[in-house]
Amino acid sequence: MEQTWQEELAQNVTSVDELSKIIPLTEKEKAGMREVTAYFPMSIPKYYLGLVDLGDPDDPIRKMCVPAASGLDRKGLLDQSGEASNTVLPGMQHKYRQTVLILTSNHCGMYCRYCFRRRLVGLSSDEVAKHLDEMVDYIAIHPEITDVLLSGGDALINTNSTIERYLSAFCDMPQLDFIRLGSRAPVSFPHRITHDPDLLAMLRCYQQRKQLYVVTHFNHPREFTDESYEAIQALQQAGLTVKNQTVLLRGVNDNPGTLAEVLRSCTRWGIVQHYIFQCRPVLGVLSRFQVPIMRGSEIVNEANARQNGFGKAADYTMSHITGKIRILGRDKSNRMCFQYKQAKDPTRVGRLFSRALSESSCWLDDLS
Repeated sequence: MEQTWQEELAQNVTSVDELSKIIPLTEKEKAGMREVTAYFPMSIPKYYLGLVDLGDPDDPIRKMCVPAASGLDRKGLLDQSGEASNTVLPGMQHKYRQTVLILTSNHCGMYCRYCFRRRLVGLSSDEVAKHLDEMVDYIAIHPEITDVLLSGGDALINTNSTIERYLSAFCDMPQLDFIRLGSRAPVSFPHRITHDPDLLAMLRCYQQRKQLYVVTHFNHPREFTDESYEAIQALQQAGLTVKNQTVLLRGVNDNPGTLAEVLRSCTRWGIVQHYIFQCRPVLGVLSRFQVPIMRGSEIVNEANARQNGFGKAADYTMSHITGKIRILGRDKSNRMCFQYKQAKDPTRVGRLFSRALSESSCWLDDLS
């Protein structure tokens, strides 16, 4: 009998001792990992762990799911994008004029090691959902809001009944043009989608009432598996549009060939590339995963140059405390050029500016 997705999720690898039975680890490595997981828990689906090259300690898939063996790097910030200051209701943020973000859950199918919300332990999905009526009221008195992003955690790791509560409420609001569901399940835990026909039936039903998008997260060519393709196709056949956000990650996709193949694979599968994000300076992440902006711009521009017209859709973007900032490239005087795509202060939208870069600058606040 086929396992349910809940049963499969319950078998995730969540302890260093369990992991060491699958990946050979020294005692020093295990001690370092225990230090990390005491702050930022580990949870890896057996499916995704099966993509790891167990003989390669520098395997890019391993880097994204296995804690650092060297221990906790205490450099970085917990909330580098100012999410706490934009919280208007428990679980709800309103940073950009047209969009509200709802952290529907503090759980994911997998805890990615570069996650910028790894600090998130706050409200459970049930506690957030208790404020749904207040959220609807808030949106109603802010007619400038035209879309809702259901995120987390992972929006699709909620129960079907919880997801339906949100969709039922927001699909009835004429001011909303569409609803987004942020989920890495198609990549890291595709059986959440393919093993649950009730979820797909529900999404198909609400798609007929309001345009639904799933925004997912492919970072490496080896994540484009048959299982992921089946999940993407199931969502598309239900009428949803699937978009992708890639994070530029050192040791994972920080070369033009690898990143170009991610972009091409998205186009091949009918996935619309949304952003290529600069990795955020998160506690325990920046030293392991951040790529300097100057080098990152060269990688992204070269990867985009290898795409056909449809494949050139993604902006290299920094999600800064002040807004989403396009990283455009260097001018003739070797200064890096930027442009606000979205901003907490709407008067900044579209504004161009430049900064002098050092070779190691990885974030706007690093720029002189």
